[in-house]
Amino acid sequence: MSEMQSQAATVRLWHTLTFRDASAMTTWLRAVGFVEHATYRDETDDTVVLHAEWLWPGGGGIMFGSARPEAAVDNAGTSAAYLVADDPDAVFDAAVAAGATVLRPMVEQPYGGRGGSVADPEGNHWSIGSYQPG
Repeated sequence: MSEMQSQAATVRLWHTLTFRDASAMTTWLRAVGFVEHATYRDETDDTVVLHAEWLWPGGGGIMFGSARPEAAVDNAGTSAAYLVADDPDAVFDAAVAAGATVLRPMVEQPYGGRGGSVADPEGNHWSIGSYQPG
């Protein structure tokens, strides 16, 4: 079992998102550093993601699907997530280079670590930092 599979097996909380344009967002997620684990597409329209699981290299990940009437989650453009990164500046820069908008610049945080926030191309809020809660 790879280290990433081992970490994924122990994480019990996964953030769930809905995307209006899943194809564009998978490109953005890959640019930021997420790794595709599984993506299940509609048999009649491969632009529609029914369910996807993408891993974050530091542990955990996200599940997502395309916005559609029968979707279990309908939070397109309204989610927020925090990514813990060993090199938050590099992840932040990659997110912006891939089309994110800076909401809060990367700075030293009073509670520890460096952190900043961006909005992805669909408007979801991503905080990126080196601070590990707990």
